[in-house]
Amino acid sequence: MAGEPRLICASADLAERGRGVRFEVEYFGERAPAFVVRFGGKVHGYLNRCAHVALELDWREGEFFDPDGRDLLCSTHGATYAAESGRCTGGPCGRKSLVKLKVAERDGSVYYLGCDDD
Repeated sequence: MAGEPRLICASADLAERGRGVRFEVEYFGERAPAFVVRFGGKVHGYLNRCAHVALELDWREGEFFDPDGRDLLCSTHGATYAAESGRCTGGPCGRKSLVKLKVAERDGSVYYLGCDDD
């Protein structure tokens, strides 16, 4: 989905290893849930879809990190993903990764730029 950057949220809405912000994107012609989180001082965006089974990750809206705030956690089957890359780090996701989104942070805001698959 190439095009104009779309505002997701204010930068201040994303605390380091804190709650994420959910939004929707168009992915292969269909609406899909997505989210952004802050990890390592940077904003990272992904489709909100476990690579193991296509279910949303958060157990409560915006709760994506494991209890240690280290990995993203699928609340249904316990698959874990590296917050900075979306790569599977444990559980039933095998070698599959989350679908990474292109996001940018500038002037105190976070923007959606498209999918890496574009």
